[in-house]
Amino acid sequence: MYGRISKPFLSAFLLASLMMGSTMFAQSQDSSKTPAANQGQEQDPLKRELSDKQKKEQQKAVKQELGKTYKKWLDEDVRYIISDEERSAFKKLSNDEERDAFIEQFWLRRDPTPDTIENEFKEEHYRRIAYANEHFAAGKPGWKTDRGEIYIKFGAPDQIESHPSGGYYERPMDEGGGSTSTYPFETWRYRYLDQLSGSQKQEVEIEFVDTCMCNDYHMTMDRSEKDALLNVPGAGLTMYEGMGLASKSDRFSGATLERLGPGPMNQNLQSKQFDRLELYANLQKAPTVKFKDLEEVVSHKVTYNLLPFEVQTDFVKVTSDTVLVPVTIQIKNRDITFVTKEGVSRGTVNIFGRVTNMTGRIVQTFEDTVQVDQPADLLAKTMDASALYWKALPLKPNAYRVDLVLKDVNGDRMGTWTRGIRVPEYSEDKLASSTLIIADQLEKVATKSVGTGNFVIGTTKIRPRMPSAAGQPALFKRNQKASFWMQVYGLSMDEQTKKPSAEIEYEIKNLSSQKQVVHLTESTGQMQNPGEQITLEKSLPLASLEPGIYQITIKVNDNVSKQVITPTAKFSVE
Repeated sequence: MYGRISKPFLSAFLLASLMMGSTMFAQSQDSSKTPAANQGQEQDPLKRELSDKQKKEQQKAVKQELGKTYKKWLDEDVRYIISDEERSAFKKLSNDEERDAFIEQFWLRRDPTPDTIENEFKEEHYRRIAYANEHFAAGKPGWKTDRGEIYIKFGAPDQIESHPSGGYYERPMDEGGGSTSTYPFETWRYRYLDQLSGSQKQEVEIEFVDTCMCNDYHMTMDRSEKDALLNVPGAGLTMYEGMGLASKSDRFSGATLERLGPGPMNQNLQSKQFDRLELYANLQKAPTVKFKDLEEVVSHKVTYNLLPFEVQTDFVKVTSDTVLVPVTIQIKNRDITFVTKEGVSRGTVNIFGRVTNMTGRIVQTFEDTVQVDQPADLLAKTMDASALYWKALPLKPNAYRVDLVLKDVNGDRMGTWTRGIRVPEYSEDKLASSTLIIADQLEKVATKSVGTGNFVIGTTKIRPRMPSAAGQPALFKRNQKASFWMQVYGLSMDEQTKKPSAEIEYEIKNLSSQKQVVHLTESTGQMQNPGEQITLEKSLPLASLEPGIYQITIKVNDNVSKQVITPTAKFSVE
C-alpha cells in the first residue's frame, strides 16, 4: 500500500529535522531567561513567597492531585481514627509515592504484631466498616451514621438495650419515673473505654434515637429526646408530674441540656448535664495522662523500692474472647505519710498503671488516687491496717506486661512493680475455672450495683485478702471468716436433662500436719438453674482451726465430659 522510501530522501529529511530542532532549542533558551538569570542569580522556588492567589491555586491543585483513591482513604476509610496531625501531614504530601509510603506507615504504627505479615488492627478496622455498612445503613452508608462511627471507633458494645419500634416505655427513676411513648432508640453500654479519661472510662452509656422513624439513629446527649410525647401537654408525665408535685412546663424553662423533669432520683440533673457534655466531648479525643511523673517512671524503666506494696492479679471469664483481670494493690498504713488537719489524718497515694503486649504496644493505662482518712487520735492504732485499691481490666487472652508506679504524695516516695502475666483462653469444650479467690468480705450487691463498684464481680462483692510481701499466704485471725469464690466454665450438658451434672468437693487441710479439717460436697443438682457456667461461694468461720497454714482444694468432677479440675489456694490462721 505504501511505497518504499529512498535512502537519499531519508538522509535529507533527518538533516532538516536536526537543523530545525537546533533552532527551536536556541529560541527556547533565549525565551527562558529572566532578569535574575541574566544576573547569574537563581531563586529557590521553595523559598519564593507565594501570593494569596498562588496559594489558593496550589491548594486547589493539591486537592485535585489527591485523586479519588486517596481522598476516599482519607475521608472515608480512616476518617474516625486518623489524628489531626496525621491528616494535616497527609494533605501536605506532593506525590503519590509519598502518599503510598504514608499509608503504609499509618497502618504499621497501629499494627499490634509488627513482626508478622498480618496487621490485626487494619483487618479489624475494615471488618468494622463492613459491619457498619451492613447493619446501620439509613439512606446513607452505615459508616456515615452515628452508630457506625461509634462502632468503628470502639468496636461492639458489651450490651445493647434496643427498642426498635419505640412505643410504651417505663422510665427508670433517674429519668424521672412514670411512663410515656418513645421513638425507636438504643442504649449502648461499654464496660471500659481506654480512649476516655478518669472515671469515665468505665460503664460508658451512649444513647441513639431514631426521631424520623427511618432507621437513622443519631447520638444524643438528651435522654428526653426519645420521648415521643415530650411536647404533648398532659401526656407522658413523670412520677412527680403525675402526682402534681411538678409541672411539665417546667421542663422547658431554663437552659438545660435534658428535659427529663424532676424525679425522686434525679434531683441533680443540672449538675449531671455537665458530666454528659464532658463524656461526649471525650468520646472524640484520646485519653490524657494525669500523673506525668509516674508515666515517666514506667516509660524509662526506672525502679524504685522506697514505697512497698503488694499486688495480686486474678482472671475471670467475661465472654469467649474477653477476660476480666482484677488487679488488687495493698499498701500498709505504716508505709503511707499522713498529714493531720482539723483532727483528721489523711494519706494520699497516686497510682499509675500500664499494660503492654509482648511487642511493647500499650493496651491500657489507668491512674487513680487512693486516700486514707483516720481520726488523728486513732492513727497510731491503725498502722497495721492496709489500704486496698482494685482495678478490673478487660483483656484478650494473650501475654502482657503490667507496670505499676505508686507515689506517696505527702512523703514524696515511689514504688514500682513489674510482672508478666498470661491471660488464659477459655475454650468452650474444656472444663476450666477462674482464679480461686480467698476473700475477707463476700456479699451480694444491690441490683443497681451489679457489675459496678470496687471489688464487684457480677452480683457479688469480693474483697480479696492479700498475701504478705514476704510471700506468706493471706492471714486471718481466728475470730474472722475466710470466704472462697470461684467460677467454673465449660460444664457439659446432659443430653436427656439438658442440664449439667457435676460433683463439687471442698477440702481444707492443715499443711503442717497434712490433716483434713473440712470436707464438704455438693452437686449441680442442688443448685438453682445451673448452666455451662456456675459460681461457687463459701464462707468458713475460723474459730475451730488451730493457728497454721492451710490449703483449700475445690475439686470439680464433670460427670458428663468426665473432666476434672482441682484449683487450690493457701491461707494462714493466727
